[in-house]
Amino acid sequence: MGQKDPRVDAYIAQSADFARPILKQLRAIVHEACPECVEEMKWSFPHFTYKGMLASMASFTQHCAFGFWKAALVMDEDARRTDGMGHLGRLTSLADLPPRTTLIAWTKKAAALNDAGVKVPRQRKTPRKPLRTPADLQAALKKNTKAAVVFAAFSPSKRRDYIEWITQAREARTRATRLKTAVGWIAQGKSRNWKYEKRA
Repeated sequence: MGQKDPRVDAYIAQSADFARPILKQLRAIVHEACPECVEEMKWSFPHFTYKGMLASMASFTQHCAFGFWKAALVMDEDARRTDGMGHLGRLTSLADLPPRTTLIAWTKKAAALNDAGVKVPRQRKTPRKPLRTPADLQAALKKNTKAAVVFAAFSPSKRRDYIEWITQAREARTRATRLKTAVGWIAQGKSRNWKYEKRA
């Protein structure tokens, strides 16, 4: 038998008025199509699992989102939307949802894939060209030897995270603040996203 999570009830209750009927409908459809599914809260929004990840849904200020973990194998490419998180686009009312029969069929297909242990083939990532360290970051690192050593030892992706964060600032004041913060974090050996990394 499946299992509902009271945290999902709370999530729906705390969502915007327009979102509640959408989330309730999606939840009901998933449970109807896959009665053995289990609800969980992952990354702060509801997920449905059945022998692995099945689907997830989320609500935002002005829209909801829903997606299948193996959408590439569940839905035809022309059915998948990219205007928002998930695979159904930005859902603002029940009218935005595909037909109930379609959602049930997709959910059953997703469950069957998990039953069979099918995995989504990984796409080969094209290596990204390393970014050049901007002059202001180079100058700031020269003034802080410890940060310079740590930054040089970072992996290319960690260096890229900092470079992109600094260079994407729209205002000079924001860039200067980010630069100062970055050098401080780097000197402590912290990555750009250290707040979100799992602690041992």
